[in-house]
Amino acid sequence: MSNERPLRESDPIAADRRTDTPAQVASARPSVPAGWDESADLAKDPAVVPELAETDVPDALRRELEQILARYPDRRSAVLPALHAAQRVHGWCSPEALDQVAAVMRVTPAYLSSITTFYDMLNTEPVGRRYVYVCTSVACNLVGAQRVFEALREAGADLDDTHIRQFECMGGCDLAPMASVDGRYVGPLHPSDAREIVAAIREDRKPLIGRGLESVDEQVPDDRGAGVPEGRDA
Repeated sequence: MSNERPLRESDPIAADRRTDTPAQVASARPSVPAGWDESADLAKDPAVVPELAETDVPDALRRELEQILARYPDRRSAVLPALHAAQRVHGWCSPEALDQVAAVMRVTPAYLSSITTFYDMLNTEPVGRRYVYVCTSVACNLVGAQRVFEALREAGADLDDTHIRQFECMGGCDLAPMASVDGRYVGPLHPSDAREIVAAIREDRKPLIGRGLESVDEQVPDDRGAGVPEGRDA
């Protein structure tokens, strides 16, 4: 009687005996960032900080970056708001944008790139200056977030310069299902709200006034259907 245990699909030996085609194997691999398996080029010259005098930084962006830096004792603590500022100007964190931020912050573009490729809200390719992030994490998904996302994607199919995508939890669970529209939280949402959100983006105005988290002038519906001024207790 053989002592060999039965092989399971997850066993490395069993995996070796499968006859999957190369295409099937490739499609089964998890998605990973481009270049993740490339070795560092140790022959390259050390990274340098761009000279501010030689870098063409838009005046408004430079002033905003300097104001951001003034808020922090360590300039590296300002990296996220600085990159967001550049993304608003350029539409994405392009190599040009990274050079501009690096010159003002006195860091290397490589340092900024390491931050940009880590955080999901920083774009490493042009996907649109406007954005709608629909939370499809647990609290929102349980109350219909997927239907909200699909309705928004359908209603905004022809929107220019706008990125509509699913997103992980953004901490607005009390508004579930919710979305971030250009950084402004709105909710609770229903698929029928999609047309209003898309129309507001087209008309360059705020959607769903009274249902956003932005100022004390807006109202967040409470459990009784009444409004509670934002930033205040019911």
